[in-house]
Amino acid sequence: VSGNITIQTRVVVEQTRPSNMFHYRSVRLRITFKMSEAEKDLVAKMLRAVLQSSKDGVALTRLQTEYKQLTGELISHKQLGFPTLESYLKSMPSVVKFGVKNGETICFAAVSNEIAHIAKLVARQRSPKKRHNGQMLVNSQLRLKRVTPATQVGKSAFNESSSFQFEALFVMQFHFFQTPGVWSESVDTGKSNLTTSKSSYNAELVQSRLKEILNKYTNGVWVSKYPQLYKKMFNEELHQDVLKQLETWTHICTVEKSSGSGLAELLLYPAKSGHAQRKGSFNQKTADKNQEASVSSKPVTQGGKQAAAKTQPATDTDIKENLIELLQKYSSGLWANALPKLFEETYKMQFPQNILDNLDCLSEICTVDYAVSGDRKKAILYAKIPSPVPVTPTKINEDGTGVGLRTPHKTCVNTDLLALAENEMALISHEFTETCTVQPLPLPLSIPVEQFPSVLVVELNTTDEAVIRYIGPEYSGALEQIEDAMKEHFTNSDNPMVPLNSQSVGQLVAVSAEEDSWLRAQIVEVEATKVKVFFVDHGFNEIVDRMKLHKLDGKFCSLPFQAAKCKLAGLEPFCKEPCVLESFETLACGKILLMEILERREVPLVLLYDTSGDDDFNINTACLKYLNVHFFFLQENGVYLNVVVTNVCSDGTIYCQVPSKGWNRLNALLDKVEYYFNSRQITSEYFVSLPFCGKRCLARSRGKWARVEITNVHGTRVVDVMFLDTGTVASVAVSELREIPSPFLQESVSIPPQAIKCCLADLTFNIGMWTPDAVLWLRDTVLNCSDCSIKIVKVDDSKGLVHIYLFTSKNFPNPERSINHKITNADLWKHQKDVYLSSGTHSSPSNKGDANITSEFEIKSPSKDHGFAPIKPVVPLFVHSELPTRLVLPQPGEHLDVFISVACHPGHFVFQPWQELYKLEVLMEEMILYYNRTDWQSVPIEKNKIFAAQLDNKWYRVLVKGILTNGLVSVYQLDYGRHELVSCRKVQTLVQQFRQLPFQAVTAQLAGVKCEQWSEETSIVFRNHVERKPLVAQIQAVHESMYSWDRKVVTYLVDTSLPDTDVWIHDLLTEYLVELSKVA
Repeated sequence: VSGNITIQTRVVVEQTRPSNMFHYRSVRLRITFKMSEAEKDLVAKMLRAVLQSSKDGVALTRLQTEYKQLTGELISHKQLGFPTLESYLKSMPSVVKFGVKNGETICFAAVSNEIAHIAKLVARQRSPKKRHNGQMLVNSQLRLKRVTPATQVGKSAFNESSSFQFEALFVMQFHFFQTPGVWSESVDTGKSNLTTSKSSYNAELVQSRLKEILNKYTNGVWVSKYPQLYKKMFNEELHQDVLKQLETWTHICTVEKSSGSGLAELLLYPAKSGHAQRKGSFNQKTADKNQEASVSSKPVTQGGKQAAAKTQPATDTDIKENLIELLQKYSSGLWANALPKLFEETYKMQFPQNILDNLDCLSEICTVDYAVSGDRKKAILYAKIPSPVPVTPTKINEDGTGVGLRTPHKTCVNTDLLALAENEMALISHEFTETCTVQPLPLPLSIPVEQFPSVLVVELNTTDEAVIRYIGPEYSGALEQIEDAMKEHFTNSDNPMVPLNSQSVGQLVAVSAEEDSWLRAQIVEVEATKVKVFFVDHGFNEIVDRMKLHKLDGKFCSLPFQAAKCKLAGLEPFCKEPCVLESFETLACGKILLMEILERREVPLVLLYDTSGDDDFNINTACLKYLNVHFFFLQENGVYLNVVVTNVCSDGTIYCQVPSKGWNRLNALLDKVEYYFNSRQITSEYFVSLPFCGKRCLARSRGKWARVEITNVHGTRVVDVMFLDTGTVASVAVSELREIPSPFLQESVSIPPQAIKCCLADLTFNIGMWTPDAVLWLRDTVLNCSDCSIKIVKVDDSKGLVHIYLFTSKNFPNPERSINHKITNADLWKHQKDVYLSSGTHSSPSNKGDANITSEFEIKSPSKDHGFAPIKPVVPLFVHSELPTRLVLPQPGEHLDVFISVACHPGHFVFQPWQELYKLEVLMEEMILYYNRTDWQSVPIEKNKIFAAQLDNKWYRVLVKGILTNGLVSVYQLDYGRHELVSCRKVQTLVQQFRQLPFQAVTAQLAGVKCEQWSEETSIVFRNHVERKPLVAQIQAVHESMYSWDRKVVTYLVDTSLPDTDVWIHDLLTEYLVELSKVA
């Protein structure tokens, strides 16, 4: 393979919830090919186009998105030889300049030599002062063109300092047609018998540069001075053959002789309108030179009409209209090479291929910009703004000075051009007047920074756009203040309420609602006596009487519109299903819910939770269940045979499979899925890229794919899942999950989970907490039974629980010989000393022994117990192996990036090295996979020894500090510095593979302040400023000890999050203590 190859390994780290600062995503081997110089130039030109399209600049964080919208690709700074995007941008000061706004880095287009003359021209137009009275501003032979709208991203535009604006005192501006050299227009070099392809220079490039020079010197250039100007502007010698061909380039310039016939006496002007390149017919490849000559000799308006009449066939009109319609759909521009396919797919007619050979024939309907000079396939097409009906010149100031244009000398101006210019200016003046009457729109509503904001659900027409309102001081609180101010404003006698005399669609208004309240709204539709409005803060439409509309004062437009939209995760394929929408209406609309933001974008991807009950209720998952097609319903007192018990949980909950049509359909579906995956190559679209609670996907179990639902997310690599059709739970790597193929998604969701959650009914005494012996007896009795039967006692739909009598095949139907009766044997319920089990729900990883899974991700035997084995001591392979190496700390005076995990007071806090956090996250995910797949053993627990312990569904490396008599163990988290209590059943041996990474928690005290005893108020101030925050530590001293967890560091802490100021925490506390002493 030719070319330069760069091999890179990359570790990607993501910041997530506070309890888990970072998540390790992947380590990838990337092979990149360095770009050629031509490709680098193209990237730079496209980047300049993106920056020029925004006069206020583009934030560095949004630059990649803006660039991709224009080009369809990201800026490959790695292939350009730069490690980061910012370093690449800083290497191009001629393209990008930087600024800072509100602490955010902003990128602006730099004014290079290539576009400096445009900036100067616009600067002259924007200046209200008169200069050189009587001198013409422009050459009278230039044709006029309307200003390119700023919405055409990628168009040749001006930077921040030269962007087109309306100045005060009603000074109106408009541009004469300019063609910057960066975005040169296409030219037809075939007009001359002298073929430029045989020359040793790039004719098209020279012609575009000639246009630049003539646009700068509109009053003409001496031919003798042209080589010097060319070299000065482009740092390149002009080829000697160019001067000989100037007279043949009539579409670029006009050559006039002042006297004599020598070259030194020639003058160059921009091409006259009559000499401009003929646009040509859509169906005609070449133009007749004689006809072109005759056309160029006629006036502008007549010549254009005659050319069209003689050359365009009847079908040209249809093609032209279709092209205009197509280009208007792509306001950000359309690549020329994509036009034929798009045209043919849209209109089912053949696209004239000769158009691509001569893009200038499209200049009447669109603007052509060339990203690469000479490459027509890289041209970008922009639809032109349709020319409106001309406005009579009498509407402009008679002296012409009020519109920023001096009246040229009458003998130098073509009458038709002057009339056109006046019409153009009158139209802009009219548009500006209309614009001035429109209220300023507020800034877009920002998404709350917290991951779990509270929201009020307003309505839902599709799950892709649920209407919500954020709850909080900056949102609902600010809206209440605005609405109270509006009520006071409109009910004040000093402010008479005057209804709007005229209403227009899109206008912002104040609407009088019930109970004297006033709401902000936008007009959607205007009828004879009624007006349909959209309440921008409440997210619904309503038809109101015209008399209820009043002018909205500008002071009420400062707050962003509060009605926002969100997309419900997991419901995308069923966004318009009636049953889903109806269930959401019942479960969520009108309620305040907790929203988990999965992806932050314009319409965020979210999960909604109802937290009003004892447990968090997942609205997304609940709506999905309404798609289930129930094939039968369990009846009370009903008896069912051939039942299979698939799982027994630690709290006595049982999962059963009852024969039904749904079970048969499920088996057929899974067989199809198995064949589907085996018969094709698995691509990235089938991997789960965004795991979240409630997501349904596939995982391997007993050598086949099975349906699972994610119940808990441990970062980005490990999740807990529940097998929907067996009731078993397991921890799996995200990479082992697969998306349900789209052909089977609808059917998969329609089949209800086949595992029915049950409990034993009418037990003769209050069991309370289940003992390991009782759980094991129940498992041994029913899990290995090939034929069980059940009798339904009660169906509790609110809890999703069925109370049953359970029988084995030999005991049915005698209740006295049921499992319910047998399990009351008192010997099974004798709690052994210091052994207590949690009665948590089935989704808790502490109940992993509830599963009897023989899946491909298990390590040991399929008969799993996970903490419920008979209590007999087992000597582990690793009781107390060697400790990890000590964490290396900087020398005194050096700095270290840290994360404060615990902050008690300035005399005692715990930090973790920032750069090592991702390694810790990887370690903890691997511990989850290992211990949740391994049979838990009863281990001898010793004080001051190292173990692994499960806390909050995660596994930690801990130091045992004490053993209590109630079965609990006091532990110290060696990587986080927290003290916790944990059940002795959840303490396991820390195996050797998890003893490699140094313990991450470092105990420290703050330098620069001294106090024998810290007050609670000072401790709170300290904690609020440092806990769970990334800071910079300046190490002052390290007091070593025998064990790494006993050593202590004295350090300064610095908060560097502010853009201009570093906050030293000890200075902050000193100031606080001084103020506190003054108060005392």
